[in-house]
Amino acid sequence: MNNKGKNWLRSAAAVLTSWQRVRQSIILAFCIFTAQAMAQANDQMTPIAIPKQTQAIELGTPPLPTPESGVLTQESWHTQYGSRFARNVTIATLTPFLPEPGKASGAAVIVAPGGGFRTLSMDNEGWDVARALAKQGIAAFVLKYRLTQTPADMADFQRSMAQMFSRRPPRPDPAQMLVQLAPQLEDAHAAFALVRSRASEWQIDPDRIGMIGFSAGAMLTMATTLVGKDAKPAFIANIYGPLDAVAVPADAPPLFVALAADDPLFALGKFGLIESWHAAKKPVEFHFYEQGGHGFGMYPKETTSTGWFNAYSSWLKMHGMHKPKA
Repeated sequence: MNNKGKNWLRSAAAVLTSWQRVRQSIILAFCIFTAQAMAQANDQMTPIAIPKQTQAIELGTPPLPTPESGVLTQESWHTQYGSRFARNVTIATLTPFLPEPGKASGAAVIVAPGGGFRTLSMDNEGWDVARALAKQGIAAFVLKYRLTQTPADMADFQRSMAQMFSRRPPRPDPAQMLVQLAPQLEDAHAAFALVRSRASEWQIDPDRIGMIGFSAGAMLTMATTLVGKDAKPAFIANIYGPLDAVAVPADAPPLFVALAADDPLFALGKFGLIESWHAAKKPVEFHFYEQGGHGFGMYPKETTSTGWFNAYSSWLKMHGMHKPKA
């Protein structure tokens, strides 16, 4: 790991003393296959060609460590649940979705899709979210962060995921957890640095850049907020990520949380994250939907969880993100 990664580990020491329960959620997320694998286990994965991403900007973060095989697997894509997923991402990119000229509010959001750090739900938790934000005058940037390597062959990939589901992952110590997240944290910090460096060009207020993440992306959002001092999101959203208690920084940003009560991963425990933010007297809004499962994202569903985006948009409006700063 480079010096920046080591600095994150050192600066995280105090935070991690109260982040013990989150480590298990991180490992569980490594075993998530896709956003709705449990609910729709029979839905087939179909390999597709890598979509053209002409607007994607490479972040220039370091190469992933070479695996035991000595070769990094080539990036590949597939469809499932009517959405496109990327895996074996080795080059992190950021794709801008900018408001129409004259409609920009000056606020921006970095969007981190989920997928257990092994896939990325690019449509449902990435591009669809970004387009919806841009329509409201908020610049959005989809972060395609680097992923844990998986077998190139689709059948081998499915078997490897089934094997992981069949066993309970061991608990790492906090330092190990940060090492595992180091590439994704580097990508997130690089994304904030890029947006701020081009803020004038993109009509963005560098002090009004937030982050939203889904599942594993929510974990990355929380880690980006809690670890290190470079990114400093102005506001954050945790969409069906873990809600374990944390040590809240003195400069913690406003937090929006959405979770379904029937989420099989993160609705089984307490709401420590909400309680931590509230006890620290930091702004927090929590939507706990009766139904929705895990991974509802922008999928059309007959559950009230579908309303999470409208609630999030209203929350952004309440915080003045829908209009230019006075």
